[in-house]
Amino acid sequence: MSSAEMTELRRAIGQLRQCVGALRARYGEAPAVRRIVNDVDRLDIDAGDLADAPPVPAQGAAAAVDVVKIPDTPYDPALWKGADDEGVGGYQRDQH
Repeated sequence: MSSAEMTELRRAIGQLRQCVGALRARYGEAPAVRRIVNDVDRLDIDAGDLADAPPVPAQGAAAAVDVVKIPDTPYDPALWKGADDEGVGGYQRDQH
């Protein structure tokens, strides 16, 4: 995460803390307020972990190499000979 992104994240978490403080003043230690306090604490911990983590390499041209193109042409009907159609009641066979 870039320095600017991390600064913005820390700023947003700080604003959340201020809002939670106002909620706590209004609602006291209600269970919902305690959960929100816990969530903001968790965000702060996770932001710290991200600040210490190495960035993930960009996935640009390397990902394109793994693309498998599937043609739009119909499959050979012999491929399906003797196969059942799941959920359609099975393959209908002539009973002579």
